[in-house]
Amino acid sequence: MDERVISSQEDIAQGAAWLAKSEPRFAHALELTGTLPLRLREDGFESLLSAIVSQQISVAAARGVWNRLEAAGATNPARIRAVSVEDMRKYGLTRQKAGYAKALAESGIDFAALRHQRTGEVLRELTAIKGVGIWTAEIYAMFSLGRADVFAAGDLALQEAAKVLFSLDERPKDKALRQMAEAWAPWRAVAARLLWSYYRVIKDREGIT
Repeated sequence: MDERVISSQEDIAQGAAWLAKSEPRFAHALELTGTLPLRLREDGFESLLSAIVSQQISVAAARGVWNRLEAAGATNPARIRAVSVEDMRKYGLTRQKAGYAKALAESGIDFAALRHQRTGEVLRELTAIKGVGIWTAEIYAMFSLGRADVFAAGDLALQEAAKVLFSLDERPKDKALRQMAEAWAPWRAVAARLLWSYYRVIKDREGIT
């Protein structure tokens, strides 16, 4: 696997400098956001489970559910296989997400092997698991594997940030934003970090919900 991997704040700075040089609006956004976050996390089962928990809910809600799962010891495959869906619902998961967690626990995925696979292969393997859509797989590749050229185009915050920064008439959908992001290779994961940071700036400034 010879793809660029982000492992340090220096990598983020290199990518941010490249983006600012190639796109003036990114340079403007960086003036507002300042230093971009590294946001790397450990890879493995818990990281992917956490991404599933976080699907379509707020950061605060996801943290609350995760804390309950941790308190119950239900963040490892063996424990999740042993408890019922009803038990997992008591920890705050929906019935659907509880089913996804069980599917992940039963998938037998080799997380260590993913580190050495190309990003396209990683995404295909992860999305083959019930409940792991492309957004979840891209988030895992970006933050757990540190892949530098991944972009979660289906993310609503990224879409809104792109709309404002690039003065678009409407929020770009997944396909349109994915096409825009092609110009930001090989640093699309840094572009995502920049747009998320910019989104926080404009949300605070303009009251976007």
